Amino acid sequence: MIRVLVAEDSKTLQELLVWTLNADPQITVVGVASDGRQAVAMTRELKPDVITMDVNMPLMNGFEATRQIMSEQPTPIIIVTGSIDVREVSAAMTALQAGALALLEKPVTADRDEFGQGARQLIRQVKAMAGMKLVRQRPNGHAPQLAEALLTRLPELDEPFSVVAIAASTGGPAALSKVFGQLPVDFPLPLLVVQHIAPGFIEGFAAWLDSQVAIHVKLAVDGERLQPGTVYLSPEDRHLGVAGKQRIALSSTPPLAGFRPSASHLFESVARTFGSRTLGVVMTGMGSDGLDGARTLHAAGGTLFVQDESSSVVYGMPRVIHEAGLASLTLPLSQIAPAMIRLVMKQLQKKQAQGEQ
Repeated sequence: MIRVLVAEDSKTLQELLVWTLNADPQITVVGVASDGRQAVAMTRELKPDVITMDVNMPLMNGFEATRQIMSEQPTPIIIVTGSIDVREVSAAMTALQAGALALLEKPVTADRDEFGQGARQLIRQVKAMAGMKLVRQRPNGHAPQLAEALLTRLPELDEPFSVVAIAASTGGPAALSKVFGQLPVDFPLPLLVVQHIAPGFIEGFAAWLDSQVAIHVKLAVDGERLQPGTVYLSPEDRHLGVAGKQRIALSSTPPLAGFRPSASHLFESVARTFGSRTLGVVMTGMGSDGLDGARTLHAAGGTLFVQDESSSVVYGMPRVIHEAGLASLTLPLSQIAPAMIRLVMKQLQKKQAQGEQ
């Protein structure tokens, strides 16, 4: 039985969430907290398997409660918010940065079909989070030096990289914020990103991430020209790829292995266009999306970094790449941006030196 703690200040929504969760025979609600402080105390006492956490609560908000719970007794936390307004999403993203694993909109609607869909999504997410082994991240104070040492393992490439393709899922929002926060505003390549996130939240996530980092972050637009120092997030329910060597290509072709956007679609697209001039990155996430695309990218001579187990919230997507022997380097989260910077700049400097000869 999956034991769930519900943290929600509205009595009406408390009843709705409890009823929704208890309707599944594999789930039982063991407690209801009306504010963040109570959520922290009840987590200590009840030791639930999963917590659903509201954002705006009295005495202590969902962000502070999440931060305290994750520092004291790490527990899978799903942020359940009542609005997908960009400002509300920004607050929810701060909670994800503090250690929450997932973000969902509350299943509250007058439409019976929409409510049923939201309720099923909540139950699926609770079941997916239950029993998840959380890994605490350990900061590394020597990221640039370690990245430089690791890069000596990579083969020399004839041409510099043209694009970075990144895939992430559970734990990805906070991890992407960490990586992009370490990149300079004049990073010389475009970065294409597939981040699995609940419906309705990608626009708010893009706005939040853009406000957190120096480089520009935006939702990708079909046909727009790729620009260096820009992060292009795949829009909701669209595959992200490239057309030719300079433009974004969005697609509504069927999902791959249940995902749209799909990491495999992105990797296959950039592999076809840029081949060995592609730097791929697979970060924390549940499942195996990206594996087929990584095979294509590897065959095309692309370089692939994967996040290591110790720094991944969920070691799923990186694990399957690593175990398949497709990873060029396995890196802790703190090393990914320094390694990207050193490798890209090293190649550009080599090309400039060759041009001067």
